Amino acid sequence: MSGDNFYFDTSALLPYYREENASPEVQTVLSQVQPPVLLSDLTRVEMASAIARWTRMREIGEPQAALIENTFEQDIRSGLYRVQPLAPIHYQKAEKWLSARKSALRTLDAIHIACCWSLRAKLITCDHTMHDAAEMLGLESVLIK
Repeated sequence: MSGDNFYFDTSALLPYYREENASPEVQTVLSQVQPPVLLSDLTRVEMASAIARWTRMREIGEPQAALIENTFEQDIRSGLYRVQPLAPIHYQKAEKWLSARKSALRTLDAIHIACCWSLRAKLITCDHTMHDAAEMLGLESVLIK
């Protein structure tokens, strides 16, 4: 998988930091790609939201939440990821796709796909709807199950 740009959406990144069914495959894919893996500012917000939800639902404790947050930030600082800022074009593209009403895309997923599109990257996701929409829009997408 080297040689390409890869954009991981949040659904594909979360299993790297917490044990889930998709964790082994996510770890395999991440080990096969050449860093940096592309993320967006939206990913950082969604990661914080997921960690907060897991803590509220008592799926993880505060020490594990802090460990996940710190590990994620360290991975960014180490160069494993490159976080792309969102720009007006991302919102405009997402709005255009949503307004076409040709997919079941949700708002934040459309913004992820728009960021991926602008970076000319291959989308890595665990979200079937997002994968299908990305392919319909002409983006390369890998679905991790």
